[in-house]
Amino acid sequence: MAISTGSGGDDAPMSDINTTPLVDVMLVLLIIFLIAVPVVVQTIDLALPKVQFEPTTTKPENVSLSVKGSPEGCEIYWGLTRVNHTELLDRAVAKLKAEIERQGGPNAAGLELPEVHIRGDINTPYRCIGGTIYTMQMAGFVKVGFISEPEPGSGTSRL
Repeated sequence: MAISTGSGGDDAPMSDINTTPLVDVMLVLLIIFLIAVPVVVQTIDLALPKVQFEPTTTKPENVSLSVKGSPEGCEIYWGLTRVNHTELLDRAVAKLKAEIERQGGPNAAGLELPEVHIRGDINTPYRCIGGTIYTMQMAGFVKVGFISEPEPGSGTSRL
């Protein structure tokens, strides 16, 4: 509220903006949001995994699979050879048995089982990826991982 005390005979209109109502409205909104935000944002406390880029070490005994969806269904490639789920299971069981025998049998000390590395096309339906994981687990593979491509520049540090 502007009050002119009259400093002379100046009849010019007062050009100062009254900011008191604006400040009052902003304070009320601040109080409303301070009360409303904790009510609206309700989350369950979880310990989410920390993502870290780790280069993949490829061993010759590891199995490399590529999976992509097509109009006919799922396309699964063992290396460069296309296989269906039955062939995938048969090859996986044979590969695992051969690797265990090569290392001295199932009771050998320091037995290192091979890993499965799956590369999935970004447009592949989950049923194709999930079915491949399930098949490899049915064959006896314990470690199944995914090969991904990091964002450009995410692996570099900025100084």
